[in-house]
Amino acid sequence: MDTLLTDDIRAWIGRSDAPQTIEVTRRDIIKYALASEQSLPRYLNGDEAPPMFLFGADRPLTALAELGPDGLRQDNLLPPLPLKRVMAGGVKQRYQRAIVPGDVLHITRTVSDIFEKQGGSGPLIFVVYDIEVRDAAGALVMQETQTRIIR
Repeated sequence: MDTLLTDDIRAWIGRSDAPQTIEVTRRDIIKYALASEQSLPRYLNGDEAPPMFLFGADRPLTALAELGPDGLRQDNLLPPLPLKRVMAGGVKQRYQRAIVPGDVLHITRTVSDIFEKQGGSGPLIFVVYDIEVRDAAGALVMQETQTRIIR
């Protein structure tokens, strides 16, 4: 079977973004809780961050003028691929503890796998990212696996 994945593309496995550091504030938690229509007081009072609070936190802030025509920022951790249409392929998060105001979190995203499958309308390439969030003491707070599907 012919493959779309070259050795150059496979060499991206193991590459990481520059780590991101974020400081979690009560106000950020409350804003997220209101925007995501949370109902539990611990979220609405900003005592604890709701699930998905960190989704996308691994990416640097980007000015509107730097976004592409699709409204997305250029992803420097996506290898040049022969297929161009990118779709979300799933997210799995595993929390070790709650995220609370005052946390200083260090986030690292790494390409953990790239593989190919045959879909109903043609080949698909899957790019899998492992995202690790650690606190200022280095303790693991959350792990996330994100998959992108390119067709």
